[in-house]
Amino acid sequence: MADHNDLGKEGEDIAEKFLRNEKYQILERNWRFGKDEIDIIAQEGVFLVIVEVKTRRTNYFGEPEESVTRDKQKFLIRAANAYILKKNSDLETRFDIVSVLFSGNNHVVKQIKDAFYPTLY
Repeated sequence: MADHNDLGKEGEDIAEKFLRNEKYQILERNWRFGKDEIDIIAQEGVFLVIVEVKTRRTNYFGEPEESVTRDKQKFLIRAANAYILKKNSDLETRFDIVSVLFSGNNHVVKQIKDAFYPTLY
């Protein structure tokens, strides 16, 4: 596995642990719909939370969450719609980003709730 894949998996593990500590119920990890993937699907109270995890070794080129482009948002929305239909979910849906930024052997986790809203494209 490539180094960036290892880093991504490590970031997702850290994000999952962070969310569990915040009392989220983890429903799915790496849920796929065709070529689209949702890193983490969780429940927080009445919310179905679609989580995109972004992990970086440095913020030299910007914060990790800044890399969630409109195209990536479209893919997440499409996959979330498929998940909601498949599971017949009636929970209110929210899109969050969890960024993991490494600094040496340490890391900083930041959650951005309601990072974006589904819009018509």
